[in-house]
Amino acid sequence: MRGLPRIHEIGIDIPVLLFTFGLALFTSVLIGAIPIFKYAGVKATSGLREGGRALSQSRERHRARKTLVVVQVALALVLLICSGLMIRTFQALMRVDAGFANPDSLQTFRFYIPDTQIPDTQAERVVHMQQDILNKLAAIPGVSSVSFSSEIPLDGYNSNDLLYAQDHVMREGELPPVRRFKYISPGFFSTLGTRLVAGRDITWTDTYQKLPVAIISEEFAKEYWHDANGALGKKIRVASNDDWREIVGVAQNIYDDGMDQPSPSAVYWPVWRDNFEGQKMNLERGLAFVVRSPRAGSQAFMKEVQQQVWSVDPDVPLANPSTVGELYTKSMARTSFTLVLLCIAGGMALLLGVIGIYGVISYTVSQRTREIGIRMALGAPRSELTGLFVRQGLLLTAIGAACGLVVAFVTMRLMSSILFNVSPVDPLTYIIITIGLALTAWLACYLPSRRAASVNPVNALRSE
Repeated sequence: MRGLPRIHEIGIDIPVLLFTFGLALFTSVLIGAIPIFKYAGVKATSGLREGGRALSQSRERHRARKTLVVVQVALALVLLICSGLMIRTFQALMRVDAGFANPDSLQTFRFYIPDTQIPDTQAERVVHMQQDILNKLAAIPGVSSVSFSSEIPLDGYNSNDLLYAQDHVMREGELPPVRRFKYISPGFFSTLGTRLVAGRDITWTDTYQKLPVAIISEEFAKEYWHDANGALGKKIRVASNDDWREIVGVAQNIYDDGMDQPSPSAVYWPVWRDNFEGQKMNLERGLAFVVRSPRAGSQAFMKEVQQQVWSVDPDVPLANPSTVGELYTKSMARTSFTLVLLCIAGGMALLLGVIGIYGVISYTVSQRTREIGIRMALGAPRSELTGLFVRQGLLLTAIGAACGLVVAFVTMRLMSSILFNVSPVDPLTYIIITIGLALTAWLACYLPSRRAASVNPVNALRSE
């Protein structure tokens, strides 16, 4: 159940429980009253005409029972197909290369150095403090890597702006695409487990000397220069009065907005820059630190992290402590929640459908006991009698399955927005679910049918 939204807030609410109980009671009374009202005014002569040996139920009532079974089977098939497609969607999402590795071992928190503490005129002190914190965190036992960035995958923070490429001339009035901007420290990609597809990482020399360099995502490189190596050495900038900045590296795509969303076309800049976005000097003060350690997520580890940060700057609190694994799980919450609900509903519908089929066949067997005895007395084999009732149950299943397939096809077309890399009419899912339902229905038909074949002919003829 991990990853379901607000799972810890779910509990038994007395008013809701009483309302549900009352609704169930009202529905039961209403359904039970329908045949009473229908047959309360039946005349005696009509009752006698329907009586005698077949007093059990009229054909009309038996037909209604079969119709209900068909509806139950159709509903079960629809819900099971929806569940199957959601399972396939969940599997597809789990196979997406998110652009980072072992997210449960990545501890994160946000930290902001206000200009009231260190003014912009002393911007280099801000960068030194950020690096000092990074070094302190790297000294914690068990920590293998530390870095920081203006945003981390799936944390909901993002900065976007237009970006011009020097070798791509725009037509008059045309604007370039918007790119995702991130401001990073050296080692950010190695900490996340993100591959550098081509080129090199940003260095501390780039940062302190404010060299005009940048790293772009593989998506951006393919869009403009067809491959990662073709992007190296190309130059980009934001505003027309900015310096052109050389692309020194290309990083693997990171799915910052969730596995079911396209990876944004991103650009990575040093945290300290000159002549950037129309400003003479530009500095990132609010950053998210990323610490890789097998102890990530524990309170004891977070307490050590806090102590190391406060040993450098005791005046600023740590905000939004979390692990990338927790953010990843939350990003899958909608899919997980939908999957669980559909599986529960599909399971309940399947159970009701099987019970309905079993009930219809059992009732038919009980009503045809004398006929069964006569057939057996005349030499009918047991397999023939069993097949007779199994075919009747499977016929109801086939009708319900056919209706269910049509409804499922229409329903999943409407639900295609929640699917990922799975067709709403995925043949594998439809075939497996239909076969599974048919096998379950066969079992529900076979059990009472076998009982019919074991009837003693003498007792059957005496029963009526």
